[in-house]
Amino acid sequence: MDAMVPVEDGEVWAHDSGAPHGRAGDGLPLVLLHPGVGDSRIWDPVLPRLTERHRVIRYDARGYGRSPAPTAPYSLADDLVAVLDHFGAARAVLAGSSMGGATAISLALRDPARVAGLALVVPGVTGAEELVSRKFTAEVGRLAEAGDIDGIVALVLRTSAAAASGDDPEAEAHIRAVIPAWFANHPHLVPDPPAFDRLGELDVPCVLVLGERDQPEVVRTNEIMADRIPGCRLVRLAHSDHFPTLREPAAVADAVLEAYGAAR
Repeated sequence: MDAMVPVEDGEVWAHDSGAPHGRAGDGLPLVLLHPGVGDSRIWDPVLPRLTERHRVIRYDARGYGRSPAPTAPYSLADDLVAVLDHFGAARAVLAGSSMGGATAISLALRDPARVAGLALVVPGVTGAEELVSRKFTAEVGRLAEAGDIDGIVALVLRTSAAAASGDDPEAEAHIRAVIPAWFANHPHLVPDPPAFDRLGELDVPCVLVLGERDQPEVVRTNEIMADRIPGCRLVRLAHSDHFPTLREPAAVADAVLEAYGAAR
């Protein structure tokens, strides 16, 4: 079921798969949160295995995919709460990739009663200054000022999609589709509070998936995150960069289902 979900001063597109055929509908929903380098379609390669067992909710953050761009200040964690409330999900297992992982962590710290488990896929986290290299940020800014969208796409492919050999049309399509959201969202996004130094407060089953071909800053930060989160199991994917759902979808699905199975 598709829906346009009201959020403060806006709306986001969401989809609820409903309970799997032949299964009771009272299980915990699984909510998928996409990265900044793709919209909710980034989960398509793993979705069939997830929906055959569980009710799965996914949505496009503001400005991404089928969601309108923001016109007022907003918080990613606040929007997640609005989506959960819209679908009557008092508690859920959250699977978040990159930006979506940061949002999942933010809610787990802010309102732990609503989060039953975490599957973090090459996750971001607020408050980690070394997560993105200053050189990368500066280069994106320079290319943006020049209006060089092709240059930004090429940069992200070199740095975040390094696991590909040769042309990478699938990753390129995801990147190219979301760049307008980066520019539209930046003036309105209110960052959620810093979470990096609070990871030890998390008290929820957690699996963290790391892509060994990802940017070195992301790899190091993900290793620290897994070490700081109590009881977190670290899964290393040797053939993945910042697009594990494209590179090793079966392994990502395994990790998400493991986190769901450990949820409490």
